[in-house]
Amino acid sequence: MFKFYILLLAILLCTSSCRSRRNLVYFNDLSNQSEVTEKIVNHAEPKIQAADVLDIAVNTLSTESNVLFTPNPTRQSSVTSPQDKDGYRVDTRGYVNFPVIGSIKLAGLTIEEAQQLMEKEINKYVKDPIVNIKYLNFRVTVIGEVNRPETFTITNERINLLEALGKAGDMTVYGKRENVLVIRENGSERTMVRLNLNKREILNSPYFYLKQNDVVYVEADKTKEKMYSEGNRLMPVWLTVFSSVAVVVTAIIFNKN
Repeated sequence: MFKFYILLLAILLCTSSCRSRRNLVYFNDLSNQSEVTEKIVNHAEPKIQAADVLDIAVNTLSTESNVLFTPNPTRQSSVTSPQDKDGYRVDTRGYVNFPVIGSIKLAGLTIEEAQQLMEKEINKYVKDPIVNIKYLNFRVTVIGEVNRPETFTITNERINLLEALGKAGDMTVYGKRENVLVIRENGSERTMVRLNLNKREILNSPYFYLKQNDVVYVEADKTKEKMYSEGNRLMPVWLTVFSSVAVVVTAIIFNKN
């Protein structure tokens, strides 16, 4: 009977421990040095794309000119999100329609380049204009094995993968840190790349800094798949039945003795 209990205990231990060990530490291949400094070479300013919504503000030395260039912009398509406010939407050709100067192409330019171009065009009408442009719909989506899957609106046009995961409450223990998928659309192209956050080299990836409309998907590891598979959902039931049968058999044996 003692051997029977040992066998039962061994089965339970095997059932609970047959899971491969996983690395839950970010950048665990970093050295043990207290400080590591390196030059950032992978950050590229996002470029304006079709369907972006821009806030464009013009300031000049003339009050009358300021009014001329700052009417309520006419939307080129409906913006239904409550996080949006009136802005200039970039059309499918990459143009925005701005007061006085008319249609101007901004797609393919960084914010700074677009500001310089518009200042050059507006300077034909008034002296020394100052143009400030910012995105109104710079969004990043984080889904999968994170604590708070969500779409975030970014105000400063600069966010990296770790910051995005932080906004989503970080990965759950089931999130595969070695296989994070980033989906990026640029015009008519869609790029999908898998990143290993256990490795330091990810810091220099061109996908470490996210761009507007990027989607980050954290895949669940096989442990969770097994937990929710049909067979493993029934495992607690089978263990309970097995334990009950063992107790009954033991009681019968002792009664006979």
